[in-house]
Amino acid sequence: MILLGTGYAQDSLLILFLLVLILFCFSLFSYKIIRAFLFLFDPEKAHNITFLLLKYLHKLPLLPWLVRKIYYLSDERLEREVFGVRFKNPVGLAAGFDKDARLFDELSSFGFGFVEIGTVTPVPQEGNSKPRLFRLKNDNAIINRMGFNNEGVESVIARLRRKNTKIIIGGNIGKNKVTPNHMAVNDYTICFEKLFPYVDYFVVNVSSPNTPGLRELQEKEPLSLLLNKLQILNSKKEKRKPILLKIAPDLTNSQLDDIIQIVAQTNIDGVIATNTTIERGNLETNKSKLEVIGSGGLSGLPLHKRSTDVIRYLSNKSKNSFPIIGVGGIHSVEDAMEKINAGAVLLQLYTGFVYEGPRLIKNINKEILSRHAK
Repeated sequence: MILLGTGYAQDSLLILFLLVLILFCFSLFSYKIIRAFLFLFDPEKAHNITFLLLKYLHKLPLLPWLVRKIYYLSDERLEREVFGVRFKNPVGLAAGFDKDARLFDELSSFGFGFVEIGTVTPVPQEGNSKPRLFRLKNDNAIINRMGFNNEGVESVIARLRRKNTKIIIGGNIGKNKVTPNHMAVNDYTICFEKLFPYVDYFVVNVSSPNTPGLRELQEKEPLSLLLNKLQILNSKKEKRKPILLKIAPDLTNSQLDDIIQIVAQTNIDGVIATNTTIERGNLETNKSKLEVIGSGGLSGLPLHKRSTDVIRYLSNKSKNSFPIIGVGGIHSVEDAMEKINAGAVLLQLYTGFVYEGPRLIKNINKEILSRHAK
């Protein structure tokens, strides 16, 4: 038994040493090595593998500390107070990556200032049939038609109750696919009420292209009805929480004008610009491949210009009357600065995080610090 125990301890130490060595090499050399390995797999399978690796790595002694040492940049000059919430830094993780709130504590070690979970629906749903996640490597992009696949609000709450860090959590909420639009308010209010004690802000998602009819809720009348209902519930709380609206990049200027009016009329706290796009213009990927892939929301570098244009339009037209979280096509420090210059006060990554790795978070924050010093 003693020999067995000793051997087991030695094996554990060897595994730990190898894992630390791999992580150290990963940080010194290139995320491209890790990405090349993950890109050998189907995108959804690669996503699940990543989750398993991060979950188990963070159970090993010293690994969370080492990850934070490599990637986390802490400086009070990075802190932002936006819609009453204090963020450690302005770079967050967009919804869709940690849908079921499985990894927010671990992801905080990589330097994110906040993590948005979801989209969460009242009851679990499988989402659309597979395959439903596709890489466009030539474009640094992803097409997804996941369809709000998630384990439902109760499962998410069970995990949020076990939160071990102080990471700011956003709750992105939506409706179940089977819920007709005229009853959608009920789904959003259920998620709002149940998640209220566990998240720091809310995001109303009516802009995903992957749930049939969902984007119709962006029209002025149904959207005003939905946001006003949530605001009534919010006002009854002992301390209200910020409510933001996530919008599509495919809205016309006239529709964006409506969004500005709705924000003012409902008195919500801000806008996230933008979700994925249904547009397929100016892509390097072969058209025949796009036809095979079919429908879905496009994210990544091709979305950068349009999402930035939407941020700039909202910021200028509203005269900076509400905060904007900029998301869409941030793959470099320069991309991030363009969003900030256009009017974004906070940023979110998703596809850029997949393609460029966690170094991007730190590099953006370093650039923000260098500009602060000038």
